[in-house]
Amino acid sequence: MSTQKSDPINTAPIQQYLQQVKAADSSNQREIRLDIQTAKRLAFTLGEVMTRLNGDLEKLLISQARGDNETIEINLDGGSNW
Repeated sequence: MSTQKSDPINTAPIQQYLQQVKAADSSNQREIRLDIQTAKRLAFTLGEVMTRLNGDLEKLLISQARGDNETIEINLDGGSNW
């Protein structure tokens, strides 16, 4: 199943993991535990995020190699004195 750029990625498992780590750190816990379902959701979400980033990087590198870069020119005239 391919993910299109317009399809949002559900990052809730990553956010929940980060909150769990933050809570464990603030209470000086030495470890955290994840049940297998939570770990699988986290792994799947991380895989989706990394796949999306890799695809975006490939598109960027291909467009740079073709010279598809858009040049934006900005001129500053200093404005007017009131």
